[in-house]
Amino acid sequence: MRNTPGISIWLAPIVVLLAWAAIPLTSDAEPTRELIPNDTCLGCHEDKDLTKDLPDGKSKSLFVDEKIRQSSVHAKLNCADCHTDLTAEHPDDAKAAKPVDCATCHTGQADIYAGSIHGMSRSMGASGAASCTSCHGTHDMLSPKNPNSPVFKLNLARTCAKCHDNKGITDEYRMRFPHVAAQYRDSIHGHGVQNMGLIVAPSCNDCHGVHDIKRSVDRSSPVNKANLAATCGKCHLGIEEKYNKSVHGQLMLKGDSRAPTCNDCHTAHEIEIPGSAHFKQVSDNRCGKCHEESLKHYRDTYHGKAMALGQPNVASDVAACYDCHGDHDILPVSNPDSHLSKQNIRATCTKCHPGATAGFTEYVPHANPLDGKKYPVLHLTFVLMTGLLLGVFAFFGGHTLLWLARSAWIYRHDSKTYRETKIEIQRDDEWFTRFTPFDRFLHFLVVTSFLLLVITGMPLKFYYTDWAKTLFDIIGGAQTARSLHRFGALVTFLYFALHLFDLIKSSWLNRGALRDPGTGKWQLRRFWGAIFGADSMVPSLQDWREFVAHQKWFFGKGPKPQFDRWTYWEKFDYFAVFWGIFAIGLSGLVMWFPQFFTLFLPGWVINIALIVHSDEALLAAGFIFTVHFFNTHFRLEKFPMDNVIFSGRISKTEMLHERKRWYDRLVAAGRLDQHRVRDEWDRWKKIARPIGFAFFGIGLVLLGLIIYAMVTRLTH
Repeated sequence: MRNTPGISIWLAPIVVLLAWAAIPLTSDAEPTRELIPNDTCLGCHEDKDLTKDLPDGKSKSLFVDEKIRQSSVHAKLNCADCHTDLTAEHPDDAKAAKPVDCATCHTGQADIYAGSIHGMSRSMGASGAASCTSCHGTHDMLSPKNPNSPVFKLNLARTCAKCHDNKGITDEYRMRFPHVAAQYRDSIHGHGVQNMGLIVAPSCNDCHGVHDIKRSVDRSSPVNKANLAATCGKCHLGIEEKYNKSVHGQLMLKGDSRAPTCNDCHTAHEIEIPGSAHFKQVSDNRCGKCHEESLKHYRDTYHGKAMALGQPNVASDVAACYDCHGDHDILPVSNPDSHLSKQNIRATCTKCHPGATAGFTEYVPHANPLDGKKYPVLHLTFVLMTGLLLGVFAFFGGHTLLWLARSAWIYRHDSKTYRETKIEIQRDDEWFTRFTPFDRFLHFLVVTSFLLLVITGMPLKFYYTDWAKTLFDIIGGAQTARSLHRFGALVTFLYFALHLFDLIKSSWLNRGALRDPGTGKWQLRRFWGAIFGADSMVPSLQDWREFVAHQKWFFGKGPKPQFDRWTYWEKFDYFAVFWGIFAIGLSGLVMWFPQFFTLFLPGWVINIALIVHSDEALLAAGFIFTVHFFNTHFRLEKFPMDNVIFSGRISKTEMLHERKRWYDRLVAAGRLDQHRVRDEWDRWKKIARPIGFAFFGIGLVLLGLIIYAMVTRLTH
């Protein structure tokens, strides 16, 4: 066949192009990587002693357990599938292996991780931030569903704790919750997961996410304040619905970041059973973070004080904020569905106070006695009681200081006479009855019940002090203290009733002295003489004269007055008990039986009763432990103790020294011998005196604690 030049010309370029395309581009193309067999890698890495020195001086093991790798999720992969940077020349090329890039296969997860707090931290150079291997492991990586996987539900908290409970890491990165692992472990969620193996209980990723963990300030974070209710609602759906309808939830839905959400009340990681005593004890503080003023005045109530004292049995004993307002369904009082609406408040009160009346519901648990406009009657009561408290202490405090100063001045200039008179009073051989056994028995009831009332009552008054908490712990808690306090009140009512009965009996037996011996008719002069006479405790003009004379003696302007059977300060003490029992007793009964008294009185009477009871108790304790102790026992001529209330007898020398008017009156009436007694004090003073000193000691300790508490309150 003959060649055709035209066709050859056209075919030649095509042949050249095809031949050129078949030539490999060796100048720019990468060489084909030879896949390194696993046996080659294990030739070195199966050595358990193979290590690598790190810059910090430590060494890192490079041992790979092939049995473990074969049981991992990546068992079918070759080493070189992950360590893509290594060549057949490794390790002779002296190039260290680069970190494995999991994104090669797990692109979606890697993209999510890059936007997380862990991924962003690592991209900014935070080498301590968690990477894939930090959570999933390396050659031992297992499926998250495998119970042996570090990210399996029951193991996840311990895995996260490797960083979040590592003090070095938490300090370096200034983590907000440096003890999160321990907190979670002790929480109700951690207890369910780690102790009980409940996979339905939430672990770290249920709240924070998996690869997309973000800071709580990030708006897309599931633990962001705006999203937290929905996050918790994945498990607590019904509670989420309640919360969203509540006043707090409505504010949150409107974008008000001040509104509390789940972790504000339950905390982030220390979530506990809401019915526990500890949760109830701390709940008022959590509410008080937003409602500071309400918390302040809630603390003025019995409930608030007992709660602040932190007793273990307080959960079932006193009301916390949520007992009245509700928990997740808090609504404005104006809302008919509110626990405190007019329609529901009585039912709310009866949960703790069966038989609560409509009047009982008028009690104001957050009343501010300083607010005269909103609470005028309560404010007036507060002003009057405060005025009484300050007035009594100012007057008798000055009286005591003047007396002490005058006695000290005289003792300094004539100490010998003081000492001789004191010795003569104690060693006299003539003794007369001043207090009958019945009087001394009543005084014993007064002392013991009073100390019991102060010991069990003052911790509530000064609940904010450490000594109050300690004393309550010693007593046995709020319930025990309340029972003992009421027992002390019953003893108080008992001795008061016995004394009144004795007065009535004595008046009936002496009724003949009020009649004219000749006519048998009542004589007004004798009647008034019996009421205001020297043997009566009713104050008279003579007491005023003695008071004035005593003040002159304080300033050295007159002689020391001589007194009769009773002095003006003893009469004040006597009627102070009457006033105190009326004020403290009645107010105490109102608080003891609020349901009964609110049958015919409004509930805010309970608020008034609290102020009267508290302030009058403080007045009584302060007065007894200072003024009364000084007047009766701590004067220089009586120190360290006047035994008369224990022995019942007074020496002739003491009568002539202090009560000469009484002695002269008995002599003039021929009744001195009726009071004469044998001195039997030595027979039982070894018992009575220690008891007396014990009473003094307890009283002085309590006085010191009260002063400390008041100073603490004023300085803070």
